[in-house]
Amino acid sequence: MSETTLSVFKTYKLYVGGKFPRSESGRVYEVSAATSTAGAAGKGQWLANAPLGTRKDTRDAVLAARAAVKGWAGTTAYNRGQVLYRIAEMLQGRREQFVVEVSLAEGIGHKKASALVDAAIDRWVWYAGWTDKVAQIAGSSNPVAGPFFNLSTPEPSGVIGVVAPQSGTGFSFLGLVSVIAPAIAAGNTVVVAAATDAPLPALSLGEVLATSDLPGGVVNVISGKTADIAPTLASHQDVNGLDLAGAIAAEGPGAAVELEVLAADTLKRVIRPAADQAALDWTNAPGTERLLSFLETKTVWHPMGI
Repeated sequence: MSETTLSVFKTYKLYVGGKFPRSESGRVYEVSAATSTAGAAGKGQWLANAPLGTRKDTRDAVLAARAAVKGWAGTTAYNRGQVLYRIAEMLQGRREQFVVEVSLAEGIGHKKASALVDAAIDRWVWYAGWTDKVAQIAGSSNPVAGPFFNLSTPEPSGVIGVVAPQSGTGFSFLGLVSVIAPAIAAGNTVVVAAATDAPLPALSLGEVLATSDLPGGVVNVISGKTADIAPTLASHQDVNGLDLAGAIAAEGPGAAVELEVLAADTLKRVIRPAADQAALDWTNAPGTERLLSFLETKTVWHPMGI
Protein backbone atom coordinates (compact mmCIF):
# COMPACT_ATOMS: atom_id res chain seq x y z
CA MET A 1 0.00 0.00 0.00
CA SER A 2 1.52 3.29 -1.09
CA GLU A 3 1.59 6.28 1.18
CA THR A 4 1.16 9.85 0.04
CA THR A 5 2.58 12.84 1.83
CA LEU A 6 0.80 16.14 1.92
CA SER A 7 3.05 19.03 0.97
CA VAL A 8 3.26 21.66 3.68
CA PHE A 9 3.92 25.05 2.15
CA LYS A 10 5.99 27.52 4.13
CA THR A 11 4.19 30.49 5.62
CA TYR A 12 6.32 33.62 5.32
CA LYS A 13 5.79 36.40 7.85
CA LEU A 14 7.16 39.83 8.58
CA TYR A 15 10.08 40.15 10.99
CA VAL A 16 9.42 42.92 13.51
CA GLY A 17 10.83 43.34 16.99
CA GLY A 18 12.33 39.85 16.99
CA LYS A 19 8.92 38.29 16.28
CA PHE A 20 7.08 37.07 13.19
CA PRO A 21 3.73 38.86 12.92
CA ARG A 22 1.38 38.63 10.00
CA SER A 23 0.59 41.84 8.18
CA GLU A 24 -1.70 44.13 10.14
CA SER A 25 -4.16 44.01 7.24
CA GLY A 26 -4.04 40.22 7.03
CA ARG A 27 -3.40 40.51 3.31
CA VAL A 28 -0.78 38.67 1.25
CA TYR A 29 0.43 38.80 -2.34
CA GLU A 30 1.74 36.16 -4.71
CA VAL A 31 5.46 35.78 -5.23
CA SER A 32 6.49 34.00 -8.42
CA ALA A 33 9.78 32.73 -9.81
CA ALA A 34 11.60 35.19 -12.04
CA THR A 35 11.36 32.81 -14.98
CA SER A 36 9.07 29.94 -15.91
CA THR A 37 10.43 26.58 -14.78
CA ALA A 38 8.97 25.07 -17.93
CA GLY A 39 11.16 27.33 -20.00
CA ALA A 40 8.20 28.97 -21.69
CA ALA A 41 7.73 32.69 -21.87
CA GLY A 42 5.49 34.32 -19.32
CA LYS A 43 5.03 34.25 -15.60
CA GLY A 44 7.09 31.78 -13.58
CA GLN A 45 5.81 29.27 -11.07
CA TRP A 46 4.10 30.33 -7.85
CA LEU A 47 6.52 30.25 -4.92
CA ALA A 48 4.69 31.57 -1.89
CA ASN A 49 2.33 34.17 -0.52
CA ALA A 50 4.27 36.96 1.14
CA PRO A 51 2.68 39.29 3.71
CA LEU A 52 1.58 42.59 2.23
CA GLY A 53 3.04 45.08 4.69
CA THR A 54 1.15 48.30 5.32
CA ARG A 55 2.00 51.76 6.62
CA LYS A 56 0.86 50.57 10.07
CA ASP A 57 3.29 47.63 9.89
CA THR A 58 6.06 50.05 8.95
CA ARG A 59 5.28 52.34 11.87
CA ASP A 60 5.27 49.34 14.22
CA ALA A 61 8.68 48.32 12.87
CA VAL A 62 10.04 51.83 13.48
CA LEU A 63 8.80 51.67 17.09
CA ALA A 64 10.56 48.32 17.54
CA ALA A 65 13.75 49.69 16.01
CA ARG A 66 13.66 52.78 18.22
CA ALA A 67 13.19 50.66 21.34
CA ALA A 68 16.27 48.62 20.40
CA VAL A 69 18.58 51.60 19.73
CA LYS A 70 19.81 52.17 23.27
CA GLY A 71 20.70 48.55 23.96
CA TRP A 72 22.36 47.91 20.60
CA ALA A 73 24.28 51.20 20.49
CA GLY A 74 25.41 50.55 24.05
CA THR A 75 26.77 47.11 23.21
CA THR A 76 30.55 47.08 22.95
CA ALA A 77 31.97 47.17 19.44
CA TYR A 78 33.69 43.83 20.03
CA ASN A 79 30.41 42.16 21.02
CA ARG A 80 28.63 43.62 17.99
CA GLY A 81 31.31 42.01 15.85
CA GLN A 82 30.71 38.66 17.53
CA VAL A 83 26.99 38.93 16.85
CA LEU A 84 27.57 39.68 13.15
CA TYR A 85 29.96 36.76 12.92
CA ARG A 86 27.30 34.53 14.48
CA ILE A 87 24.85 35.66 11.79
CA ALA A 88 27.35 34.50 9.16
CA GLU A 89 27.58 31.13 10.93
CA MET A 90 23.80 30.70 10.98
CA LEU A 91 23.50 31.74 7.33
CA GLN A 92 26.20 29.22 6.39
CA GLY A 93 24.15 26.49 8.05
CA ARG A 94 21.13 27.34 5.87
CA ARG A 95 23.14 28.05 2.75
CA GLU A 96 21.32 25.65 0.42
CA GLN A 97 17.92 27.11 1.28
CA PHE A 98 19.12 30.59 0.36
CA VAL A 99 20.76 29.34 -2.84
CA VAL A 100 17.39 27.96 -3.98
CA GLU A 101 15.50 31.10 -2.98
CA VAL A 102 17.99 33.43 -4.69
CA SER A 103 18.04 31.26 -7.79
CA LEU A 104 14.25 31.38 -8.13
CA ALA A 105 13.98 35.04 -7.16
CA GLU A 106 16.49 36.22 -9.74
CA GLY A 107 16.02 33.60 -12.44
CA ILE A 108 19.67 32.56 -12.31
CA GLY A 109 21.43 29.19 -12.21
CA HIS A 110 22.47 27.29 -9.11
CA LYS A 111 26.17 28.06 -9.60
CA LYS A 112 25.70 31.82 -9.79
CA ALA A 113 23.22 31.81 -6.91
CA SER A 114 25.73 29.86 -4.80
CA ALA A 115 28.39 32.46 -5.50
CA LEU A 116 26.05 35.28 -4.47
CA VAL A 117 25.05 33.57 -1.22
CA ASP A 118 28.71 32.84 -0.41
CA ALA A 119 29.50 36.50 -1.04
CA ALA A 120 26.68 37.50 1.32
CA ILE A 121 28.12 35.26 4.06
CA ASP A 122 31.58 36.76 3.51
CA ARG A 123 30.08 40.25 3.74
CA TRP A 124 28.75 39.59 7.23
CA VAL A 125 32.23 38.44 8.27
CA TRP A 126 33.85 41.47 6.64
CA TYR A 127 31.68 43.97 8.52
CA ALA A 128 32.01 41.95 11.73
CA GLY A 129 35.72 42.70 11.58
CA TRP A 130 35.07 46.43 11.21
CA THR A 131 32.89 46.97 14.30
CA ASP A 132 35.81 47.64 16.66
CA LYS A 133 37.96 49.39 14.05
CA VAL A 134 35.66 52.00 12.56
CA ALA A 135 36.37 54.39 15.46
CA GLN A 136 39.99 54.45 14.35
CA ILE A 137 39.13 55.99 10.99
CA ALA A 138 36.08 58.03 12.05
CA GLY A 139 37.44 59.42 15.31
CA SER A 140 40.39 61.65 16.14
CA SER A 141 42.34 63.46 18.83
CA ASN A 142 42.26 67.16 17.98
CA PRO A 143 45.02 69.66 18.81
CA VAL A 144 43.66 72.67 20.72
CA ALA A 145 45.18 75.81 22.20
CA GLY A 146 44.78 75.12 25.91
CA PRO A 147 45.27 72.54 28.64
CA PHE A 148 42.58 70.22 27.30
CA PHE A 149 42.17 66.90 25.61
CA ASN A 150 39.81 67.28 22.64
CA LEU A 151 38.51 63.94 21.36
CA SER A 152 36.08 63.26 18.50
CA THR A 153 34.36 59.87 18.57
CA PRO A 154 31.73 58.34 16.26
CA GLU A 155 28.28 57.43 17.52
CA PRO A 156 25.41 55.70 15.66
CA SER A 157 22.69 57.91 14.16
CA GLY A 158 19.80 55.74 15.43
CA VAL A 159 17.07 54.20 13.28
CA ILE A 160 17.86 53.76 9.58
CA GLY A 161 15.23 53.11 6.91
CA VAL A 162 16.47 50.90 4.08
CA VAL A 163 14.96 50.39 0.63
CA ALA A 164 16.48 47.06 -0.39
CA PRO A 165 17.87 46.50 -3.90
CA GLN A 166 15.12 45.18 -6.15
CA SER A 167 14.92 41.98 -8.13
CA GLY A 168 16.06 42.05 -11.73
CA THR A 169 19.48 43.38 -10.78
CA GLY A 170 20.63 39.91 -9.65
CA PHE A 171 21.50 41.21 -6.20
CA SER A 172 18.26 41.32 -4.22
CA PHE A 173 19.90 39.24 -1.46
CA LEU A 174 23.58 40.20 -1.63
CA GLY A 175 22.61 43.84 -2.03
CA LEU A 176 20.27 43.52 0.96
CA VAL A 177 23.05 42.19 3.18
CA SER A 178 25.42 44.86 1.85
CA VAL A 179 23.16 47.65 3.13
CA ILE A 180 21.97 46.06 6.40
CA ALA A 181 25.35 44.84 7.69
CA PRO A 182 27.21 48.18 7.72
CA ALA A 183 24.30 49.99 9.35
CA ILE A 184 24.05 47.60 12.29
CA ALA A 185 27.84 47.15 12.49
CA ALA A 186 28.00 50.88 13.25
CA GLY A 187 25.45 50.45 16.06
CA ASN A 188 22.28 51.55 14.26
CA THR A 189 18.99 49.68 14.04
CA VAL A 190 17.20 49.27 10.71
CA VAL A 191 13.79 48.88 9.13
CA VAL A 192 14.02 47.25 5.71
CA ALA A 193 11.55 47.49 2.84
CA ALA A 194 12.30 44.16 1.11
CA ALA A 195 12.38 43.84 -2.68
CA THR A 196 8.75 43.74 -3.80
CA ASP A 197 9.13 40.95 -6.39
CA ALA A 198 11.77 38.97 -4.48
CA PRO A 199 11.02 39.24 -0.74
CA LEU A 200 11.54 35.60 0.22
CA PRO A 201 15.33 35.68 0.82
CA ALA A 202 14.85 38.81 2.95
CA LEU A 203 12.07 37.21 5.01
CA SER A 204 14.16 34.06 5.44
CA LEU A 205 17.04 36.24 6.60
CA GLY A 206 14.73 37.35 9.40
CA GLU A 207 14.59 33.72 10.56
CA VAL A 208 18.40 33.59 10.61
CA LEU A 209 18.58 36.82 12.59
CA ALA A 210 16.01 35.58 15.08
CA THR A 211 18.06 32.46 15.84
CA SER A 212 21.34 34.37 16.10
CA ASP A 213 22.42 36.55 19.02
CA LEU A 214 21.00 39.72 17.45
CA PRO A 215 18.58 41.46 19.86
CA GLY A 216 14.99 41.79 18.68
CA GLY A 217 14.24 45.08 16.95
CA VAL A 218 17.76 45.71 15.65
CA VAL A 219 16.69 44.51 12.19
CA ASN A 220 13.06 44.60 11.04
CA VAL A 221 11.95 43.33 7.62
CA ILE A 222 8.74 44.44 5.90
CA SER A 223 7.60 42.91 2.61
CA GLY A 224 5.04 44.46 0.31
CA LYS A 225 4.88 47.36 -2.13
CA THR A 226 7.95 49.56 -1.86
CA ALA A 227 5.84 52.51 -3.02
CA ASP A 228 3.76 52.14 0.17
CA ILE A 229 6.51 51.34 2.67
CA ALA A 230 9.32 53.69 1.57
CA PRO A 231 7.39 57.00 1.89
CA THR A 232 6.39 56.05 5.44
CA LEU A 233 10.04 55.48 6.33
CA ALA A 234 11.12 58.70 4.61
CA SER A 235 8.58 60.88 6.41
CA HIS A 236 8.66 59.19 9.83
CA GLN A 237 10.05 61.56 12.46
CA ASP A 238 11.63 58.71 14.44
CA VAL A 239 13.79 57.56 11.50
CA ASN A 240 17.21 59.19 11.51
CA GLY A 241 18.63 58.10 8.16
CA LEU A 242 17.60 56.65 4.83
CA ASP A 243 19.46 54.29 2.50
CA LEU A 244 17.74 54.36 -0.90
CA ALA A 245 19.82 51.57 -2.47
CA GLY A 246 16.80 50.02 -4.17
CA ALA A 247 14.84 53.18 -5.00
CA ILE A 248 14.46 54.36 -8.57
CA ALA A 249 16.88 57.21 -9.24
CA ALA A 250 14.48 58.94 -11.65
CA GLU A 251 11.47 60.97 -10.56
CA GLY A 252 8.13 59.32 -9.92
CA PRO A 253 5.90 58.00 -7.10
CA GLY A 254 8.02 56.30 -4.44
CA ALA A 255 11.22 57.19 -6.31
CA ALA A 256 14.36 58.66 -4.83
CA VAL A 257 13.58 62.32 -5.51
CA GLU A 258 10.20 62.14 -3.79
CA LEU A 259 11.66 60.21 -0.85
CA GLU A 260 14.45 62.75 -0.44
CA VAL A 261 11.90 65.57 -0.28
CA LEU A 262 10.01 63.71 2.46
CA ALA A 263 13.26 62.99 4.33
CA ALA A 264 14.29 66.66 4.20
CA ASP A 265 11.40 67.64 6.49
CA THR A 266 13.09 65.80 9.36
CA LEU A 267 16.70 66.44 8.28
CA LYS A 268 17.54 62.79 7.65
CA ARG A 269 20.85 61.67 6.26
CA VAL A 270 20.21 60.06 2.87
CA ILE A 271 22.24 57.73 0.67
CA ARG A 272 21.02 58.16 -2.89
CA PRO A 273 20.69 55.16 -5.21
CA ALA A 274 23.06 54.55 -8.09
CA ALA A 275 21.95 56.34 -11.25
CA ASP A 276 22.24 53.08 -13.22
CA GLN A 277 20.97 50.19 -11.10
CA ALA A 278 21.66 47.67 -13.85
CA ALA A 279 25.35 48.57 -13.89
CA LEU A 280 25.73 48.33 -10.11
CA ASP A 281 27.77 45.28 -9.10
CA TRP A 282 27.34 44.36 -5.43
CA THR A 283 29.99 41.64 -5.74
CA ASN A 284 32.68 44.32 -5.79
CA ALA A 285 34.72 44.59 -2.60
CA PRO A 286 32.77 46.61 -0.02
CA GLY A 287 34.18 49.88 1.19
CA THR A 288 33.62 51.93 4.31
CA GLU A 289 31.21 54.44 2.73
CA ARG A 290 28.05 52.91 4.15
CA LEU A 291 29.79 52.10 7.42
CA LEU A 292 30.56 55.80 7.93
CA SER A 293 27.38 57.26 6.43
CA PHE A 294 25.19 56.84 9.50
CA LEU A 295 27.63 57.84 12.22
CA GLU A 296 27.51 61.13 14.13
CA THR A 297 30.65 62.73 15.54
CA LYS A 298 30.67 63.64 19.23
CA THR A 299 33.48 65.91 20.41
CA VAL A 300 34.45 65.97 24.08
CA TRP A 301 36.69 68.45 25.91
CA HIS A 302 38.49 67.22 29.01
CA PRO A 303 40.96 69.14 31.16
CA MET A 304 44.48 67.74 31.33
CA GLY A 305 45.64 66.45 34.68
CA ILE A 306 48.52 68.00 36.56
